Amino acid sequence: MTTWYEKLAEYFPVEEMKSEKHMELLLREKSEIYHKDESNKHVLMYVETEDFVFVDYLFVSSEARGEGLGQKLIEELKKKKKPIILEVEPIDYEDTDTEKRQRFYAREGFNHAVSIGYRRRSLATNKVTELEILYWSPENEDEHSIYEKMKHTYEVIHTYKDKDLYGQSYEAVEDVLTLNSEQEGSTKP
Repeated sequence: MTTWYEKLAEYFPVEEMKSEKHMELLLREKSEIYHKDESNKHVLMYVETEDFVFVDYLFVSSEARGEGLGQKLIEELKKKKKPIILEVEPIDYEDTDTEKRQRFYAREGFNHAVSIGYRRRSLATNKVTELEILYWSPENEDEHSIYEKMKHTYEVIHTYKDKDLYGQSYEAVEDVLTLNSEQEGSTKP
């Protein structure tokens, strides 16, 4: 039987994956905000703070795709009435999954935070990955607020005990996340 971590590791690029030890530590030591929701058909890892939800990983098994499970999971998060933030790979037309993911989140009402830049070096491969920040907000939250919430997530979750876990630290938040206020609010998909 495949574990929840193995399901995630098979689906997500190594550059985007936290180690299993990292996630188990978050589940144990940050249990008030870091959560796992799983069934035999899905794995959802997310952060819930007082004022937002961050989707760390959402995996729906290929057998369950098309059943509306991903939509149901997102709907449950929307019921919390807080902004929902997540990171996605930019569309790569040679990888149809990236396009399907982006279309799924667009159908669910997520916006692309065009003013937020996100470039992170993987400690596993040393490769720099650019990701896009998507968000859904019940109150039309501005991108500056989403940026602040992403910084919090990066510092509290992504880099949690990184030196102990990986033998080195991730880059500082100001080197990873940028805010270009001139682009805020433009309507790039």
